[in-house]
Amino acid sequence: MTVENTQDNKQLSSPDERYGARLQRRSTATALLQQVVAQETANLAATLERLQADGSLEQAARRIVAAKRRFVTGGSKSWSYASLLATDLSASMANVTLIDGTVVRGVDVLSDVRPGDVLVAFSLRRYARSTIAIAEEFAAAGGTVVGVTDDACSAVARLSDVAVVVSTDSASYADSPTAVAAVVHILATLAAASAKGARRRLARRDVLTARLGVYADGD
Repeated sequence: MTVENTQDNKQLSSPDERYGARLQRRSTATALLQQVVAQETANLAATLERLQADGSLEQAARRIVAAKRRFVTGGSKSWSYASLLATDLSASMANVTLIDGTVVRGVDVLSDVRPGDVLVAFSLRRYARSTIAIAEEFAAAGGTVVGVTDDACSAVARLSDVAVVVSTDSASYADSPTAVAAVVHILATLAAASAKGARRRLARRDVLTARLGVYADGD
C-alpha cells in the first residue's frame, strides 16, 4: 500500500468523494481498466502476504472450529460477506447461524451468549453501528469475537479476540471486495479441513441435494 493510497483511503470516506477523486480523472476506459487490475492484483497479494505472516487467519479458523456455536454478522455491504461465510461454513460444520436482522436478530442471539460461542463480525468502511454494538455485547457476555475489518484500529478490531485485517484499497468509487472475498474463502477452507465430520457432512449434503433436486440436471 503506497502512502498516497493510505491517505486516500482515510480521507475519502464516501462513495461520492471517491468517485470524484478516482473516476473523473481517468481519461479512457482502457486506462481505468489497467489501473483497477493493477490495484486489485497488488492489493490481494499484499493482504495475503501480511495475513500469512501474522497468523491471524489460522487463529481465526481455530476459534471457529473450536466453538460450540458459530454466529456470523455484518451490516450494510458487509452483510454480503457475512452471508457468504455462513453459507460456506454451514457446508462443513453444524451450528452456524447468520444474524440477518430479520429471522435471526441480534437481540435474540445476545440474550443467550455462552462461553463456547464465537461471533465472526465483518466490519468494513463505512462501519455499521449495528455490527459494532453486537460485537461489543457479545464480547461482554463472554463470547469470542473474530473480526474481519479493514483497519487495525477500527472498533470491531479493538473488540476482537482475533482480528483479520484486510486491505480494501481501490481505484474505484467502491472499496475493493477482492481481498475480503479471498479471506472468506480461506477461512471456510481452513475450518473445513480441521472440523470433525466435515467429510461426512459434505457427502450427506450431496445425497440430500440430489434427492431434493436442489440443482439443475448436470450441475
